[in-house]
Amino acid sequence: MIEHAYEQEVPHMPTPSPVAGWEDVAVRDVETNGITLRVFEQGPGTAGGADRPLVVLCHGFPELAFSWRHQVRALAAAGYRVLAPDMRGYGGSSRPDDPDAYDALTLCADLAGLLDAEGAQDAVFVGHDWGAIVVWQMATAYPERVRAVAGMSVPATPRSPVPPLPLLRKRNGDDFYIVWFQEPGIADRELARNVRRTLVTREIYSAAWAARPDEQLPPPRWLNESELAHYVDEFSRTGFTGGLNYYRNLDRTWSLTEHLAGRTIDCPSLFVTGSKDPVARFMPDDKMERILTDLRGRVVLDGAGHWIQQERPEEVNAALLDFLAGLD
Repeated sequence: MIEHAYEQEVPHMPTPSPVAGWEDVAVRDVETNGITLRVFEQGPGTAGGADRPLVVLCHGFPELAFSWRHQVRALAAAGYRVLAPDMRGYGGSSRPDDPDAYDALTLCADLAGLLDAEGAQDAVFVGHDWGAIVVWQMATAYPERVRAVAGMSVPATPRSPVPPLPLLRKRNGDDFYIVWFQEPGIADRELARNVRRTLVTREIYSAAWAARPDEQLPPPRWLNESELAHYVDEFSRTGFTGGLNYYRNLDRTWSLTEHLAGRTIDCPSLFVTGSKDPVARFMPDDKMERILTDLRGRVVLDGAGHWIQQERPEEVNAALLDFLAGLD
């Protein structure tokens, strides 16, 4: 649930790997929780190979399992078995029509079923953007299935005393992107009208953004044209409704998780963000310690924006590998 805004690029970013490297990653369809997840996998043939935990990477909006291309290869090369699903509503995974099929507990049940299909008791869950929200929720709702958890860009936050959507509307207005996303069909249509523009815009999605003329912008330096084409092809095929339905369940998730109020996350945890990530403007990370009782690190990459695992893959990989090594 992040502002879609590319922050100023930093000059020392590595050149992105070509899409061709992604073709070496195995892919299969996994039946779980009444849907099918398209899962990309690499690493030892069984979870826990060489006594190392399974790692599950969960992407955000508007992303895909492909967003983890740099991490899948690096973690597998270090001896970890890695699973990166296209989350429910995205890419090659099922995209249920019912908006109520996208609350956070349902998304967590997808992941629990993925572990069952893998024959794994637990895993280290890593999430970015909406994926971070899901893995924090996973560690709360299914603590026995989460060996450790790492969130990127979106911090773990205490439960709001009231439903979140009215607060967001009051504080930010009706054209705030999360509020604008709520009416089915409107943002869906505008985001899909020019998929490339949607994916490379430097602005925050809103009705005002949608009404402006289309920009002809290049991709950011950390995303080459072939990589961008992969995203454009996928979202041109699927549209954006699946991802938008995550936002449309904010208040519903809040109601469904009342029984989890007050729970802490007691497994080892990590938070990684960029110093220029715009999410910090409305979701500060200063209350994480109230929830994360075993916070092993808070990594802030200077000059990095929101799309951190793609912008700064080498540093993100180093932070993840250091965190994982500490679990042994």
